[in-house]
Amino acid sequence: MNIDTIVDKQYVGKSFRDLAEAPVSALRGVSGKDAKVLQAAFGVQSVRDLAQLKFVRWACAIAILADEEQLAPAEKAKEELLDDAVEMTFPASDPISVDAGITRIEVAPEKVDAQQDHQHAGKVEQSTEIGREAETT
Repeated sequence: MNIDTIVDKQYVGKSFRDLAEAPVSALRGVSGKDAKVLQAAFGVQSVRDLAQLKFVRWACAIAILADEEQLAPAEKAKEELLDDAVEMTFPASDPISVDAGITRIEVAPEKVDAQQDHQHAGKVEQSTEIGREAETT
């Protein structure tokens, strides 16, 4: 991440030490008025103060832990039921159904020139003639 994209123009190119000691308004999107409100409410004067504010740390910790939290047993059961329902809805995605005789056509069947032999009419006529010959013998 280019740090210059998150600080105001006057702080572009500053060291991290300088940025940490800069006023909160050095952060892009935090106005002077916002900085005064943070100062009045929490005593925050610098970027470092904001980062060390216990409420910010708590919020960060909760967000990180929420991403790692395991599902509660009831939520896990719902998730498994939903997964089972999706599998029953789409059986073709089930590997067992693939092994159950569904095959993939790897080579296209022989193609017949439709102008010369529409829907294999020639083969049908040929088989009909063979059948007639068999009946007469």
